Amino acid sequence: MEGNNIQSNTRVVVVGVPGVGKTTVITKAVERLNQSGSKTQVMVFGSVMLDEAKKLGVKDRDEMRKLSVNTQRLLQEMAAKDISAVRSANIVIDTHLFINTSEGRYPGMPQNLLDILSPTQLVMISADPEEIFARRMQDDTRNRDLISIDGIKNDLEVATIMIATSSVLTGAPFKIIFNNKDRLHDAVSELVEVMSVKGERD
Repeated sequence: MEGNNIQSNTRVVVVGVPGVGKTTVITKAVERLNQSGSKTQVMVFGSVMLDEAKKLGVKDRDEMRKLSVNTQRLLQEMAAKDISAVRSANIVIDTHLFINTSEGRYPGMPQNLLDILSPTQLVMISADPEEIFARRMQDDTRNRDLISIDGIKNDLEVATIMIATSSVLTGAPFKIIFNNKDRLHDAVSELVEVMSVKGERD
């Protein structure tokens, strides 16, 4: 069973640009892990931040993105400390590598947060830019910023650089999982595999 090979206190940071299907992959992978007997919990970094931001009068995550960089930095650190305090289960941290702000791209996982979270693994969910564009156009549940296919390609390039840099800073291995059309099952299986301990690492 997959659950028998899950590392104790696994802390996997999973990232992906908006529209890549990250949350769907995470949800199904965690369901499979829990069904196999591995107690696994998802912590959505943005939701933990929002809990704190609501105290400032912020209504939703899209509004939270418009806060000043200094305010977002404070909220990020508070959220990271809350997540790092969870010890009762293996954790999948659902977050973003960067946030588009009026001041430019702000890193979602700067070094001070990585130090607090101490991830054991880093995962980036990716997909073809054309697919990401189509998913964004079909998603009416969020007030997403409009962006071109070329813009998405640029975001993916920046994200790849950032996750590699995060791996260097933390010493945690990183993996890029592709969630392309009709391959959701494969993407889920890969994330479950990432959460598993290989014999050579025991």
